[in-house]
Amino acid sequence: MLDQPDDIHPLFYGAPQSTEFRKLRKRLVRYTREAIEQYGMIEPGAKWLVCMSGGKDSYTLLAILHELKWRGLLPVELIACNLDQGQPNFPATVLPAFLEKMGVPHRIEYQDTYSVVMDKIPAGRTFCALCSRLRRGHLYRIAREEGCSAVVLGHHRDDILETFFMNLFHGGRLATMPPKLLNEEGDVFVYRPLAHVAEADCEKFSNAMNYPIIPCDLCGSQDGLQRQQVKAILDGWEANSPGRRQVMFRALMNARPSHLLDPKLFDFAALTRNI
Repeated sequence: MLDQPDDIHPLFYGAPQSTEFRKLRKRLVRYTREAIEQYGMIEPGAKWLVCMSGGKDSYTLLAILHELKWRGLLPVELIACNLDQGQPNFPATVLPAFLEKMGVPHRIEYQDTYSVVMDKIPAGRTFCALCSRLRRGHLYRIAREEGCSAVVLGHHRDDILETFFMNLFHGGRLATMPPKLLNEEGDVFVYRPLAHVAEADCEKFSNAMNYPIIPCDLCGSQDGLQRQQVKAILDGWEANSPGRRQVMFRALMNARPSHLLDPKLFDFAALTRNI
């Protein structure tokens, strides 16, 4: 990966020259490419709506996808999209200015879902779920309007693990956010190309590139969220046994229905002895 101005995308201008950063960048590109290929995300000639929240994960997603495209490894058109949901004090000029400077095609959409959520959710209840549903509906609409086949999100390995344990602890089911999903209408894919990437690597990368991070506390503080609790549990496990997160993530890729208890996935009643 050369760093001459004519050999890289503007998103990588000013990238650190250290060996550590080069290894990080190669790792991000490798893991992202692996997920894209493993889960069959590429449709040549397709157009992807790359969702930008302004957080470390979405900046990493945008940069790595453009790195792959720049290298000829991602034959799709990319358009960045930020959905301004009307949160108080949201710095609405940050992302448009950044995307313009980087020469990234983009669309900025304003939809005041914040007021809807605040009106519908009682005091003291968390509103992430409703906020997410409203946001996803608008993103599907925007994807259709822009002729995109997929909405592309910046969820990483740790997000997927946390969602699995939230479903396990609170939902009574073995499920998480898949790397590839088809919406209910059947006309838009949802992709998560960072599925194999650790959150810590996203943070290291975006900090090293000095991207203009928008904090994820615009909706106000909500202590005691289930995701925060699960994250704390996983952090404890990781501290006591480094590498535990990666082992658990591999388990999600190695399910054995015959060794679980769901008769819809495995026909236990049909098992017979060889006599």
